[in-house]
Amino acid sequence: MKATQKLHEMGQSLWLDNITRGLLTSGTLRRYIQEFSVTGLTSNPTIFDHAIKNGSDYDAAIRQRLPDSKSVEALFFALALEDLAQAADLFRPIHEQTNGVDGWVSLEVSPALAHDTKNTLAAAKELHARGMRPNIYIKIPGTSAGLPAIEEAIFAGVPVNVTLLFSREQYVAAAEAYLRGIERRIAAGLNPDVSSVASMFISRWDVAVTGKVPENLRNQLGIAVAKRTYKAYRTLLDTPLCQRVLNAGARPQRLLWASTGTKDPSASDLLYIEALAAPFTVNTMPEGTLNALADHGNVESVLPAHGGDCEEVLSRFAKAGIDIDALAGQLQDEGANSFVKSWKDLLACIASKGESLR
Repeated sequence: MKATQKLHEMGQSLWLDNITRGLLTSGTLRRYIQEFSVTGLTSNPTIFDHAIKNGSDYDAAIRQRLPDSKSVEALFFALALEDLAQAADLFRPIHEQTNGVDGWVSLEVSPALAHDTKNTLAAAKELHARGMRPNIYIKIPGTSAGLPAIEEAIFAGVPVNVTLLFSREQYVAAAEAYLRGIERRIAAGLNPDVSSVASMFISRWDVAVTGKVPENLRNQLGIAVAKRTYKAYRTLLDTPLCQRVLNAGARPQRLLWASTGTKDPSASDLLYIEALAAPFTVNTMPEGTLNALADHGNVESVLPAHGGDCEEVLSRFAKAGIDIDALAGQLQDEGANSFVKSWKDLLACIASKGESLR
């Protein structure tokens, strides 16, 4: 049995952190679904930037849509929605078979709106309406400005992938925003079945402390933070509030592991995949990591609900001078800024491509 199938049967959803027109037209995504137990995917501006910049798959569509596009941003979302709709249709049987638990694809609002609650909400509603598929998540960052937008989007019935979460505290804040939106739907007599995932970014923790901690702590921080967050996730599912809204017909917000490609070339290429096997979670992984998992993965055990040795490991980092809370805030800010840069690069790439195709 492939490790991809074993991980799936252990209760974790495998999603692909990639989407390109070539993946769709070549049949590669369909093959991943059939052979590697892939049940969803995520996207971001960097992925689209690389695909448009380094290939010609989008040239015909850009040439066709360019005359009618009001802006470069409008052109991008038209292209992205075409891809996401095709991918959503491929995952639609899984979505229906799992009664909406799985089979999702994700599209991000403009990262430039990360600190703009009002316009983030407006963009989320618009993209959700334009997607015209029941299995498209709208990605909203779990920043201080994003949290009220998440609550309002859930209340409005927009499925949300909360992105840019780096710590237990940031996850809990996002989960509470989701639950507030669900509670408001229940109070208003609306259907509380609005889906959401909360995306925890893992590998950036280890990148951030490279060279700053003893060698025996190398590549352990991201996993320890993930374990701490998983404990909070499992604890939250058992709270009276969560049980109450579930009894009213809501569904739990699932925890998703993001940024799970190994950045350290000296470490295992499956470091974060094999360490973070956990029931009722999602792991979205780069294409190379997915292929590595199918080729030589070895998944033996699942994360303990109590977080295992996470606090012991985190205390070692604290003794080494790492302020976990401060670093979590820094990573979220840097992540938001990085997404904005990628967004600007993407729009510049599309504009340049459009000029060359005129």
